[in-house]
Amino acid sequence: MADVLSQSEIDNLLKALSSGEVDVDEMKETSDKSVKEYDFKRPAKFSKEHLRTLEIIFEHFGRLLSTNLPVYLRKNVQVSVVNSEALTFSEFTNSLANPVILGIINFNPLNGSVMMELAANLGFAMIDRMLGGQGEPLEKSREFSEIELSIIERIMTICVRLLKEPWRNVITDLAPVLERVETNPQFAQIIAPTEMISIVTLNMKIGDVEGLMNVCLPFFTLESIMDKLNTKFWFSTMQNSSDEDYHEHIEDMINHVDIPIKAVLGNSTITVSDFVNLQIGDIIKLDSKVAEELNIYVGDIRKFTALPGAVKKSYAVRVTSIVREEEEE
Repeated sequence: MADVLSQSEIDNLLKALSSGEVDVDEMKETSDKSVKEYDFKRPAKFSKEHLRTLEIIFEHFGRLLSTNLPVYLRKNVQVSVVNSEALTFSEFTNSLANPVILGIINFNPLNGSVMMELAANLGFAMIDRMLGGQGEPLEKSREFSEIELSIIERIMTICVRLLKEPWRNVITDLAPVLERVETNPQFAQIIAPTEMISIVTLNMKIGDVEGLMNVCLPFFTLESIMDKLNTKFWFSTMQNSSDEDYHEHIEDMINHVDIPIKAVLGNSTITVSDFVNLQIGDIIKLDSKVAEELNIYVGDIRKFTALPGAVKKSYAVRVTSIVREEEEE
């Protein structure tokens, strides 16, 4: 609804016109509104705010890839977000090469799927590293063998698992699952060609091999959480998560870590000739007495003392004291 002028404003406007302070022709020129064209084939479903939030999410995802993939590839991995854009699904698939690595991801509990594209040169470099090579890509691209695809599927599964943490602030119960890996874009039609998608492009460098990873996020899949894809909601969610919850999360992760523990009966020193001539029934004298407490080591650190015993048919020890750090010699 247009603004309604008060009587005083009307009087001031008429006075300005009569005195020549306001030109009628200038008012006509400024009153013309520019019309912005709208393409109904490419509806603007992703705003700049949405794309920026997706970049923040995948910057976190890139950091996780940089720290987790080197464990499997035994090679330095660097990942960074290049850009994000909105386009139709057909424009994305038409730009794909053949063969290409396409991971189809079920984005539970959201509707629909997400697609992750990995450059072929990165895929061959990963395969080469996993099979003991230097991580060099092929000079000429070719189709992937069944064995190579199974290796790629394993790597893609690791990448998909890492998606859960970056999306935690937007959707807490996200459980992404890799459904399949395709090498032909024609077999990866997850939505209609005219549907709008957002593409987040990441640059990945494995050793000296560099390539792109594109993550295709259809509007249909993200529609139910679009109102949460803004930086204001993102940072407010981060602030609401208390330090206590974070500490409990870290403590819970540490509690599930397996650590080696050993009880040492005693030590002894023998000559090489005695060691070579050891026979069944020979006795090796230890430096500890039968009634003495044993040392219990967690890793290589002495943490407890204990007495030996048995529980049912298994050997056991009963902890008698805790060795404090200041008590260590």
